[in-house]
Amino acid sequence: MRRTGLFDTTVACVAATAPMLVASTALAGPPAAQAGSADKRFEAISSEEYAWRLAQTGPSEDGPKTDAFKLPDVGPAIQAARLARWTTAARQLADLPVAKLSKKNQVNYAVYKGQIDALLAEQQYREYEKPLNADSSFWGDVAESARGSFRTEADYRGYIAMMRDIPRYYDQQIVNMRAGLARGFTPAQVTLQGRDAGVALVADAATPEASPFYAPFKTLPANIPPAVQAALRREAAEAITQAVVPAHARLRAFLRDDYIPGARKTLAAYDLPDGKAYYQSKVREFTTTDLTPDQIHQIGLAEVAKIRARMLDVMKEVKFDSDLPAFLTYLRTDPRFYAKTPQDLLDRAAWDAKSFDGKASQWFGHLPRSRFAIRPVPDEIAPFYTGGRGGPGIYLVNTYNLPSRPLYSLMALTLHESAPGHAFQMPLAAENKDLPAYRRDTYLSAYGEGWALYSEALGEDMGLYETPYDRFGMLSYQMWRAARLVVDTGIHTQGWSRERAQQYLHDNTAMADHEIQTEVDRYIAWPGQALSYYMGMLAFVDARKRAEQALGPKFNIRAFHDAVLELGSVPLPVIDARVDQLIADGGKGPYPDEE
Repeated sequence: MRRTGLFDTTVACVAATAPMLVASTALAGPPAAQAGSADKRFEAISSEEYAWRLAQTGPSEDGPKTDAFKLPDVGPAIQAARLARWTTAARQLADLPVAKLSKKNQVNYAVYKGQIDALLAEQQYREYEKPLNADSSFWGDVAESARGSFRTEADYRGYIAMMRDIPRYYDQQIVNMRAGLARGFTPAQVTLQGRDAGVALVADAATPEASPFYAPFKTLPANIPPAVQAALRREAAEAITQAVVPAHARLRAFLRDDYIPGARKTLAAYDLPDGKAYYQSKVREFTTTDLTPDQIHQIGLAEVAKIRARMLDVMKEVKFDSDLPAFLTYLRTDPRFYAKTPQDLLDRAAWDAKSFDGKASQWFGHLPRSRFAIRPVPDEIAPFYTGGRGGPGIYLVNTYNLPSRPLYSLMALTLHESAPGHAFQMPLAAENKDLPAYRRDTYLSAYGEGWALYSEALGEDMGLYETPYDRFGMLSYQMWRAARLVVDTGIHTQGWSRERAQQYLHDNTAMADHEIQTEVDRYIAWPGQALSYYMGMLAFVDARKRAEQALGPKFNIRAFHDAVLELGSVPLPVIDARVDQLIADGGKGPYPDEE
């Protein structure tokens, strides 16, 4: 799963109204004379709004790096301004003659309108009053900045200025959270237990030098003079003592005394204010479709049955003479399937990543310039974190509780979170200068998570799963995402309990119970997000099948992958339109010299 951070100003997904335009119009744009005026109007609307968006919220973690440590304003004035600005943008887009846009801008319109729809919905439902979920929080994102890239004196001074601004930022967030608390708009209480541990770690640091926020100052670049280094360390220690520690102490008191005790006791999104409409908006946002929760639930049940049949075939292959529950118990408990040390797990992840590198050029014509590092999940968040996260430049592997990190699923995790998943697809989008900035910097969960899950399955085609157990690990991960369609809709619309959701994953996947618990809490606290993975993957799988059938011997897997990846992160119907174009072009991809 791609980590969403403090400085990410783009939306996670988009709504479904605009994308449907692309499927019918992308291949037949209007004459240039008609398109000109409409194109200019659209480009003016989108460029002006996106510049405003960046200026008032801070840079995207995957986009511009100026003011890298700027904390956003989240107070009432800016929330009102956002609502007004995006209401205006939505009205302007509604007035555009979309059919008169050029073919290129019809795709841009679909992506951009979806962003505005999602941003506007978030303001209308006042999502800013719930700035945390079961494993992510605004304070965790701030702490993550200490692990950023520091090269110059200006970097360090910007970081010190950010630390001094933390009290203002945290106080604004507390005001917002109090408003959410007052109207019952909070995560479920059960998902918040122990989530204040990271705050306490900062508040209780024995000295400024012992604070996680001081970490960048322990080793400074040699090009910074010694006297300046000493001054920077002194100023950092003062900022931690005078600003960081008091802000975390106030936040901890609020969380422990007010927020967690007062958080809602129910689980379902339907129980939130205007809950049915709110959850449907999340379904639309995270799948870029207008499917209902019940339709998605039924899709999930059907896909679970298909994957279960493949799992049983693997059991026969390894001659396991019992039922699926017994096989899952065997996988969860046999020491042969688990690393003995954290470094062993990291080493195996690195091996798996390089195994893909050795075959990448056979499956992809155009490769990203960006590389990625492999690091363990930080200790303070590891107990509540997923098994791994990835994105531009980074693949985080959770080494906490090694008996819950099976090696047989590590290749699938690696393909998802590193290359060709998140640490591959996202840099390709950012490096594509033919796309407008709001497409280069944008991450849509249905596309991004769908691609990453497709990448797991692609590992089977590539021959990367060396044993039947590795293949079963991939199937277990596929099952996990298909089961999410059932579990997420079950929790939020059908009254499922936390225990029922955990049991469903326990019975159908090889996931360790610890990971099942953290995952179910994430689904409870983050309605709809879990739907994006499998629904997105189905779009890629169906598009590839259609291209293979239409092109026959002219089908080139590298051209197909290049075609869908050059889009950046787009609503799912845009994938279909691009594959229509690939078929019309006789299978010729966007980089013919690399096919």
